[in-house]
Amino acid sequence: MVLTLDRSLPADLRDLQVEIEEHALNYGLDFFDVIFELVDHDELNAIAALGGFPNRYPHWRFGMEYEKLSKGYRYGLSKIYELVINNDPCYAYLMDSNALVDQKLVMAHVYGHCDFFKCNQSFSKTNRKMMDEMANHGNRIRSIMDRVGESEVEDFIDVCLSVEDLIDIHLPFIRRRPKPRVEDHEGTPDGSGPVRFDSKDYMESFVNPREALKAEAQRIAEEEKSRYSRFPVEPEKDILLFLLEHAELKPWQREILSIIREEAYYFAPQGQTKIMNEGWASYWHSRIMTERQLTDAEIVDFADHHSGTMAMPPGSFNPYKIGIELFRDIEDRWNKGRFGKEYDECDDLHERRRWDKQLGLGREKIFEVRRIHNDVTFIDTFMTEEFCREHKFFSFAFNRKDGQYEIESREFEQIKDRFLFQLTNHGRPFIYVKDGNFRNRKEMLLRHKFLGVELDVAYGRDVLMNLCKLWGRPVHVATVIEDRPMLMSFDGTEHSTDPIDEESEE
Repeated sequence: MVLTLDRSLPADLRDLQVEIEEHALNYGLDFFDVIFELVDHDELNAIAALGGFPNRYPHWRFGMEYEKLSKGYRYGLSKIYELVINNDPCYAYLMDSNALVDQKLVMAHVYGHCDFFKCNQSFSKTNRKMMDEMANHGNRIRSIMDRVGESEVEDFIDVCLSVEDLIDIHLPFIRRRPKPRVEDHEGTPDGSGPVRFDSKDYMESFVNPREALKAEAQRIAEEEKSRYSRFPVEPEKDILLFLLEHAELKPWQREILSIIREEAYYFAPQGQTKIMNEGWASYWHSRIMTERQLTDAEIVDFADHHSGTMAMPPGSFNPYKIGIELFRDIEDRWNKGRFGKEYDECDDLHERRRWDKQLGLGREKIFEVRRIHNDVTFIDTFMTEEFCREHKFFSFAFNRKDGQYEIESREFEQIKDRFLFQLTNHGRPFIYVKDGNFRNRKEMLLRHKFLGVELDVAYGRDVLMNLCKLWGRPVHVATVIEDRPMLMSFDGTEHSTDPIDEESEE
């Protein structure tokens, strides 16, 4: 799907952009150049269906998402106010039917997002030219469709998209595989061996004794033989990478899978920072609008739209609301000095309420938080008991006896644990490749890191079926079902679920 857009803005909106950008810079925000495009509601829904990119590869899911968004807008169930892309320059879209106060709010919100994209550590490894890269991906896949056939390629994309979450979200920042040895080695068939220390000739036998070098060389050889007899050497969290390296795929299939994997890594930081990103943008649109941009005639409309965005009924989860309130709480605490050993050890509730050291460190602190945290560390570090009590947070669970959800606890630790549990790994299960030659038949064994929540069996079977299509041989996942270790399998024809035989697994 390719959209052709008019990139020009009317003069009044161009002037408004200049004003708001100047305010954002004066507040200390740092961002790439921002390009706003004025579109109608139909174009905006189409762009949103494509993930914010006007040019992507053709696939039915984009059309399905477009129909969903269009119906939501048509029946008054939903409306997209802002859409901004992590790119250099940043691209953002304005709906031509919005009132002027909405255009102001969206622009201010966008500059908050653009600052977050540029400065937050989670986005530091993302491709800043993804607008061009997405168009390139679309052209490559269209070329493959011309050669192979549209139906076959689209069916393969379906398979790839069903497993696109099976990546290692920390891979861009962590070296998972050992570096090759670069020391001066001798004594082993593969060229590795004990390190020889520099020494004078007359000290050689003392510094590098022959017997010790020989024993060390033998130990290393045995260690390397044992190490590389396992496949993979270490559990592989990036399952898509494992498939790219070891699955028997056709060249065009490998190219498409690599495109899906690249895009999955591009979008991953947005899932890791949803609360922070929306909270940061909301914080700054609120500051810019209330302190610099609103006229008297616009206050009521702004308050109505802002409060609608921030609404969070009991039991619901609104990242905009939680994010903005946490940033405000951090700023207030660091302005008043409500942190550190002295404050934490104060047992006098009256004293804690009056605590104000007038440090004025709040603005500096929230910029620091914006730079180095993601949602998990943000909640873990800065969500306090006072914050939960003030906002009336509670945890709820399903009561099997009554057949309904009910309040489970108002205890701070339990509430916080529930937040962190939902945010860790985007709320998805931890799955990794344990063995690529399971039972010595080149079958793939996955392991589910069980953290108290069982896999959805129906969903798991569908994923196993698609992994089997990619791997070309039976695929298994070791998990826990009803408190028992079980092995879910798909052999290419039928599914099975059996108790794990520890000996056969090894």
